[in-house]
Amino acid sequence: MAVRGAVPEVIWARPERTGRGPKPAYTRDDIAAAAVRIADERGLDAVSMRHVAAELGCGTMSLYNYVPRKEDLYELMMDAVSAEQVPWQPSGDWRADLIRVARDTRALMHRHPWVPRLMSPVYGFSPHALRYLEHCLACLDPLEASYGTKLELIAMLNGVVTTYVRNELDTAERVRALPWSEDEENAVRIAYLGGQVASGAYPRMAAAFAEDAGPIDLEAVFERALGRVLDGFTPGSDKR
Repeated sequence: MAVRGAVPEVIWARPERTGRGPKPAYTRDDIAAAAVRIADERGLDAVSMRHVAAELGCGTMSLYNYVPRKEDLYELMMDAVSAEQVPWQPSGDWRADLIRVARDTRALMHRHPWVPRLMSPVYGFSPHALRYLEHCLACLDPLEASYGTKLELIAMLNGVVTTYVRNELDTAERVRALPWSEDEENAVRIAYLGGQVASGAYPRMAAAFAEDAGPIDLEAVFERALGRVLDGFTPGSDKR
């Protein structure tokens, strides 16, 4: 529900403190760190003004003096974890550097499994996120393309990484919830699938399994996915 009289506001344009009154008891970094701890330990749904206030040892209403909205809290959290992506010196090989960026981002998402849920342009323009975006563009200096094309490439690469990691996290969560072992689950499913494919109703699937019965090398799939995105932006590619 919209608040009457409310106006759009960017948390980063709002002074962390005014020049009047006593020094605030907490900084934005304190608040972000508390929220990140909660999300890492209990999941994003556990992050609330009440829980963050309890983590800090302050009253819930007093927290609103620092962070007006929950959306602002999410933005502080994304900025905090973006600070972990410390820029490094680009090598001059834009493909190799973008692959390194993608691997770094994947590792970050595994350290903070709630991050894929907040991967959105809405939370992508905090100070640390902008710093890392600038770093990504620096990695692409050798690529002869417009900045619009380079930003599109970065967005597509992030999309691939986010989708891949989200699938990894969802799979791991499902395995944890199983009342039996993962091997037992897979054995039953493979047996069922094998029977269906052998029925003759799915000749193309049968041909696919005959060509490569697995198991699938998920790491290799991830690397190929990255490479195919980069191929589309390589000078001379007809996919650009």
